[in-house]
Amino acid sequence: MQTRAEDISPASPPPWLRAAPVLFLLFWSAGFPVSKIGIQYAAPFTFLALRFALALLVLIPFAIWLRPPLPRQRIAWLHVAVVGFCIQTVYFGMCYAAFSLDTSAGVVALVVSLQPLLVGVLAPVLVRERIGIKGWAGLGLGFCGAVVTILGYGETGHISPLGVLFSFGALLGMAGATLYEKRFSTGMHPVTSNMVQYAVGLATTLPIALLHFHVDVTARFLVTMSYLVIANSLVAISLYIAMLRFGRASQVSALFYLVPPISGLMAWGLLGEAMPLLAWVGMAVAGLGVALVRGQRATT
Repeated sequence: MQTRAEDISPASPPPWLRAAPVLFLLFWSAGFPVSKIGIQYAAPFTFLALRFALALLVLIPFAIWLRPPLPRQRIAWLHVAVVGFCIQTVYFGMCYAAFSLDTSAGVVALVVSLQPLLVGVLAPVLVRERIGIKGWAGLGLGFCGAVVTILGYGETGHISPLGVLFSFGALLGMAGATLYEKRFSTGMHPVTSNMVQYAVGLATTLPIALLHFHVDVTARFLVTMSYLVIANSLVAISLYIAMLRFGRASQVSALFYLVPPISGLMAWGLLGEAMPLLAWVGMAVAGLGVALVRGQRATT
């Protein structure tokens, strides 16, 4: 008898999920500097619409080959579509808008890394998770680490007030997706889920892209687009959704505290954005906070 994706119990995470946090952090963090490189060759929403279209093209052969099970209830499709809109349209759209204003990759990564604190505040109400003293201590340390990181970047990185505002919009999008996915998780097959998400992303960003369509196809553009489609859009997002389905929202979102320093280090190598000494201190503090949050026992 074939096991459907919807029948898999969250109580039995697959062995490969142990490597998911590290892989997610690497792929996700690299997306910030790589995206900033990419929009040098295309308008932000043009780049984003092309990214979603290419992701769909990559997924179509897998869908034909695997023939993943489809949810029978229409509400399941709606739930995945909402998560897709929050992540693909709001989160990525706002991040790209911030990049287009020359906001440094480290600053954007820092603002969206405040997600764990927002999720920690809302999770007890929306998804009935009790954080606990150890968890709150970890969230607090992570927040302090993030603040220390941005103080370090304040002396070297570009900070646009409107870019920071867009970054906070991205923060709300990802936090909303995290809580919504945790509360209304459908267990939909990753291929099906990703196709729905990117279809929603393409449908909502293409009209904006057509208003100012511009793209300069170069070798560097193709490399950045390939990375973002495969590593960032397909692999990283799938890992994040999987961790949410089998873990606790507060623990999974705590990983975002480590994104700014890792992204900043990558931006240093790829974009020449200096990573000050204070940012390394922030990375250490954030790392301790993540360890505390992820080490707490599950409570209900």
